[in-house]
Amino acid sequence: MSTATAPAQAARTWRSPASWPWWVQVLAVQAAARLVSAGVLMAVAERQAANLWTPASPSYLEYTGLMWDASWYRTIAEDGYPDVLPLGPDGRVQQNAWAFFPLFPGLARVLMTVTGAPWATVAPLLALVLGTAALLLVHRTVALGLAAAVRAGVPPLPDAVARRVPLATVALVATGAASPVLQVGYTESLALLLLAAVLWCLLVRRYLLAVPVVLALGLTRAVALPVAVAVLAHAWQRHAEHRRAQLCHGGPVTAEDAGWQPGERVRVVALAVVAGLSGLLWPAVTGLVTGQADAYTLTQGAWRGRGAVVPLVPWVDVARWLLGPWGSVVLVGVALGLAALLLTRPLARLGAELRGWTAGYLLYLVAVLEPGTSLVRFGLLAFPVAAVTAQVCLRTRRPRTALAAAVLLGVVGQVAWVGLLWRLVPPSGWPP
Repeated sequence: MSTATAPAQAARTWRSPASWPWWVQVLAVQAAARLVSAGVLMAVAERQAANLWTPASPSYLEYTGLMWDASWYRTIAEDGYPDVLPLGPDGRVQQNAWAFFPLFPGLARVLMTVTGAPWATVAPLLALVLGTAALLLVHRTVALGLAAAVRAGVPPLPDAVARRVPLATVALVATGAASPVLQVGYTESLALLLLAAVLWCLLVRRYLLAVPVVLALGLTRAVALPVAVAVLAHAWQRHAEHRRAQLCHGGPVTAEDAGWQPGERVRVVALAVVAGLSGLLWPAVTGLVTGQADAYTLTQGAWRGRGAVVPLVPWVDVARWLLGPWGSVVLVGVALGLAALLLTRPLARLGAELRGWTAGYLLYLVAVLEPGTSLVRFGLLAFPVAAVTAQVCLRTRRPRTALAAAVLLGVVGQVAWVGLLWRLVPPSGWPP
């Protein structure tokens, strides 16, 4: 080959990233994002003082496998759960392992047994693999949600924008403020994977396949209950499609003709019931093993400022503590902001399932959570919000600049999250 034709040949064989298969693009984004997060974690680890879990300036694996709740999961993987609830001198239940769900440490224990590797090696690597699989499913779920919304009659995005939204969503999730949790010994990677899998099952109408996935989610994090809202939203959408088919037909139409068969209805209702029961599965197991029916809520109360799990009221307490008389005003503003988000067209364009999940999950957090610094991490599972942000960025006059700015803002958030929360300044700190 002559030197004159070599550059032309190279140009023909080189493919731009935009032409790569979708899964290669997701893996490339995830690899770049996790390298950035690893750099942030390692830089902060150099300044980490000795603490209960790690020595001063711990290694990367020590820092991602042992800090904060990761050591609770390590205790579960190595020693299991206590037979009885530990009590303090005042008779109150103390913090204990029953607050943490078993599936992630159980998987890690299996790998530890097979490989002989310690928790601090297995847990972060397992989280990394699970997080990568989760982002692949997030991409497919967003793509399917956009298509389902169009079929339901929601005005579509321009084709050029719609094709880019799933990958942009992955980029925003992978680089968000709390995204380093996708490579540490926490359960978010597994929870995101199972959640995206459930939503995917709904979108492709694989209801029976979703049942074991929902049950697994119920043993991973306390987020299975709001999945029932996504299932009900899907059922309502299927019913609406059936009604539209009747109107278009000009008269009665069978469920089979509309694609909403009686057997499917039964399976959807059963899935909604299973999702509700999955939300109660771990509290029930905790009560059975310890012999105390309210063992889970008592354990959760050990982490609460009030010493008990109380719906809604902690938001008022925290708002007044932080902002005084302005706290109530800010709470009303937050409530209006959430309502506005749930009513936005970009969220509707993601389909009934993702919209239902977002509504159910955010309202669930408001109902049961005591607000604190962990809210940033909990927001990771509300990934449709990232898809809303992606749509907004991609519809600006300079979409690449807007999306790059959003990604950069997420990386800055990572620095803050790791530096201010993951890094512990003894003797105490705010949990990430």
